[in-house]
Amino acid sequence: VQLQAYGGGLVQSGWFLRLSCAASGSIFSINVMFWYRQAPGKQRDLVASITSGGRTNYADSVKGRFTVSRDNAKNTIYLQMNSLKPEDTAVYYCNTRGGLVAGSWGQGTQVTVSS
Repeated sequence: VQLQAYGGGLVQSGWFLRLSCAASGSIFSINVMFWYRQAPGKQRDLVASITSGGRTNYADSVKGRFTVSRDNAKNTIYLQMNSLKPEDTAVYYCNTRGGLVAGSWGQGTQVTVSS
């Protein structure tokens, strides 16, 4: 399945954005899906994950501000990002465990938060 993230943009500190990740095929059978981000000059870091049963996990830096969800009927996962900070500036990607193992990444979406 191919994934494409979108919904990024330029916002001010404290604002919100909702990212979407559309899959080219069904995500119903995909157990875990992930959101990662990569800031300039830094490694790609895990932001959040969600299982097929709706269990979620978050990086400490985004807990309480970000919410991941999935809509299997629409083959899409989302990342609601509230109270954005300049340090959230990064390119955001979604992926599956298979994609991580294969080192395959789809198109990310740029999020820029100005102070």
